[in-house]
Amino acid sequence: MSHCKGSASTDGQRRRRTITESSDHHWDPEWKAHRRSSLCDRLCVPALQSDMTETPSPCASHQLGQYTPKCLSVHRGCTSRCIDDCFQEGSGRTTIRAENEVEAHKEANNYRFGFRKWKSHVTERPIEHQSEDVKELYSDLNFIKPVRGSPISVGNIIYLFLFGWWICLVYLLVCILMFISIIGIPYGKLCFKLACYFLWPFGKAIQKTNSVVKECLKFPDYEAIPEEDSTEATPLMKSSSSVAVEPTPVRVPPPQRPTYWCRVSTYVWLLLGFPLLALVHCLACFLAWLLVFSIPVAKMNGRTLKAILLMPPEKVHVQKLEKKSYETTVLLCCYHAFSWKYYKYKVDGINVFAVNLLPLVIVTIVIGYVDRESYYVSSEAKFATAVSSIIPLSYYIGMGIASISAQSNFAVGAVVNATFGSITEMTFYITALLMGHSAGNKCYEEIVKAALTGTLLGCILFIPGICMIIGGLKHREQRFNSRSAGVSSALLFISVGGVFAPTLFSKAYGTLVCEGCSITQGNLTGPFSCKNCHYDLTENNRSLFHCHIEPLVYTISVLLPAAYLIGLVFTLKTHSHIYDIHINDGNGHGPGHVVHWSRLRALVVLIIATLLMAACADLTTENIQPILSYSSISQYFIGLTVLAMVPELPEIVNGIQFALQNNISLSLEVGSCIAVQVCMIQIPLLILFNAFYDVGFVLIFSDLHMWASIFSVILVNYIFMDGKCDYFQGTALVVVYLILLAVYFYAPSPMGC
Repeated sequence: MSHCKGSASTDGQRRRRTITESSDHHWDPEWKAHRRSSLCDRLCVPALQSDMTETPSPCASHQLGQYTPKCLSVHRGCTSRCIDDCFQEGSGRTTIRAENEVEAHKEANNYRFGFRKWKSHVTERPIEHQSEDVKELYSDLNFIKPVRGSPISVGNIIYLFLFGWWICLVYLLVCILMFISIIGIPYGKLCFKLACYFLWPFGKAIQKTNSVVKECLKFPDYEAIPEEDSTEATPLMKSSSSVAVEPTPVRVPPPQRPTYWCRVSTYVWLLLGFPLLALVHCLACFLAWLLVFSIPVAKMNGRTLKAILLMPPEKVHVQKLEKKSYETTVLLCCYHAFSWKYYKYKVDGINVFAVNLLPLVIVTIVIGYVDRESYYVSSEAKFATAVSSIIPLSYYIGMGIASISAQSNFAVGAVVNATFGSITEMTFYITALLMGHSAGNKCYEEIVKAALTGTLLGCILFIPGICMIIGGLKHREQRFNSRSAGVSSALLFISVGGVFAPTLFSKAYGTLVCEGCSITQGNLTGPFSCKNCHYDLTENNRSLFHCHIEPLVYTISVLLPAAYLIGLVFTLKTHSHIYDIHINDGNGHGPGHVVHWSRLRALVVLIIATLLMAACADLTTENIQPILSYSSISQYFIGLTVLAMVPELPEIVNGIQFALQNNISLSLEVGSCIAVQVCMIQIPLLILFNAFYDVGFVLIFSDLHMWASIFSVILVNYIFMDGKCDYFQGTALVVVYLILLAVYFYAPSPMGC
């Protein structure tokens, strides 16, 4: 083939170079170099060399980068294989972009096995470096902006019906009162202006009257001297008489008014008008803050109470904004009463919902310990408030854990996570077991087992399922690291198998005993009707539990934490490349960040939240007995839902936020981490507690708990195999969870309840 000419070879090189460059264009630049230097070099180059050796080509003398059409086809086939292999290698790589070292450490902790996953930031950028939307959230409503659009909106109309009319009415009443007093007429005029303002404050502004602008300028009498054109005259042509003396204005001082605190009207206002208006504004501020989305209304009332009502009335001016208003600072200016963006509003790093729920904790403790006999508040109401109080306390505990871990080394972070990571659930379990032991009621033990199983089922099925659904509605298909998910799945198998091994042992060697068995009269072949069937754990007059099952339980309580430690060493030390975390700087504003909580403050918050959690758990178990006794719902269902999932609400919110940001790996790890901690940390701790203080906790679950948990683990492992998920797979998990809830809802109450 003598037609391999230089020009043809050059054209072929150009075409091949274009093909190569276009194929590289689709690769992610973050791991292109890693792809070329590792797997593709090991797979593609030897294959190319072997194929070229077996298939001689007239152009074999050319360099390796110049292929014949057959060589090019071989290269394309190898490239396609490289794409699949390199994607599998690159999919395990996680790149973390953070703006400072503390946030990067916190994000890295999210990918570590055994650490609780946390979404909220532990640092904050200065407000001047944040986006315009964030600046608007934290603005003091004292800045005039160019008017855009109409002030008539749904949120503003809602303000008129919820707040505007009654605030305006109170101002009118105070206005009449001030006019009646005669001395307070200036304040009556002020109240009338503010009544009109608060009825519809949008498109208006309250500003302080500048007395300097209103001062009269009076000039002395001067002769009118014509101005000379400076362009025509020169210094040599000017005379002393031709120089015009510019008159200096003389300020005429305004009439002196008595100072604010030297007026009689001020004290009339402070006695008759201000207290009522202060009460009204405090009430409006409180209600608007509780609604969260109406925080601008709370700011508007708070600023009025703090800055406007204590000013001299003649200095307060209400004006209507024009469409071409210039940007300036005023006392008060509000454009929108409601905004959905306030769901992410934070106070010192704490989400506004957690701030609003914190008073509920105080109310719960007060009514729980003051009204122990339920004279004023029913037990059901105290139970509901105590359970609801767990939500904000769980948030504060998680925030404290994330803050300490992000500002400490790995060892301190691991200890803090192991110590406080399961404190929410452990406080309830231990107080419930103590309550049941003191009352001699085995129902509390069954409630604890139902709560343990409910936490397992919720973390295995519901949390991944709801995250897949919500994330799948925004992203068509989401990928996750199948190797790290495989490690979590393997640990789930080990943990669930270990937890339910004593139950299987009791089923295999125990004797089924039923009480009250009978047969229908006249039907000898009919079925038996038996009640109170259970396994008798005796064998040849010796206790099967004390001789066989109890040693097995203690053995498992040692092996499960050991497996947890091995998982830590595997994922964090010896095989940390499974996660392959790389930290890159973001916008470069690291030095300007401020940590919300110091380590000392976070530790204090953790201790206080733990003590409050113990008090709320004690009130929960103290007031659950009427619900267990008089409720028609199975006790299994109560423990499976309310007591198991309420403490996990912050974790569910974190998982949903990760899924919305297309970080489904962390969403799945949220549930897996909690489930593994339940089996490998919480249950061994309960066994250890029972060994030192016998509360009658026996690690033998009902058949329903055992088979539901085993089936859930098998289903989740099947879903996680391909490393991809969508909303359909999430729907399947949620539907299975709801089916199991229905089974527990109609199941009979456990024995002893």
